[in-house]
Amino acid sequence: MATEVAVRRARPGDEAALALVGQATFLETFAGILDGAAIIEHCRKAHAADQYARWLADPACAAWLAQAPGGAPVGYALVTAPDLPSADPDRDLELKRIYLFARYHGGGTGKRLLAGAIGHAREAGAARLLLGVYAGNHAAIGFYRKQGFVDVATRQFNVGGKAYDDRVMGLPLAG
Repeated sequence: MATEVAVRRARPGDEAALALVGQATFLETFAGILDGAAIIEHCRKAHAADQYARWLADPACAAWLAQAPGGAPVGYALVTAPDLPSADPDRDLELKRIYLFARYHGGGTGKRLLAGAIGHAREAGAARLLLGVYAGNHAAIGFYRKQGFVDVATRQFNVGGKAYDDRVMGLPLAG
């Protein structure tokens, strides 16, 4: 499917597509793990189109949008200033989100999204690209490890008043 999916830099006007993919992939990933009402509330806040509009308007942020034939959004990646344990705000960037519908996993689109984020972080002079991932998401952790990410810290991620364990992983970029 990699040749069927286009990946391009996201721009203002793409916020509705990013929000839709964010909400749908969060639901796809965590249904049956997290409480349903908590998922809905989390998505309402964390994946609101106006939040994506703010990120797209911020020159310190960068995003890439994956689109299936016909233009339907199927994934994205978002890089921001870091908000993670052990982050150095002067030297690190955060891969805040990288989401792709499961039916597109394994076709190279995730690697292309990640390559955009890594390239951006390198061009920005970041020493590391950090990310947070649910400790129970073994498939994602395996994907990140194959790309060179290593464990650097842990954190608690709150959804619906319940704390979940996350791994903070980093990819060294400099030197």
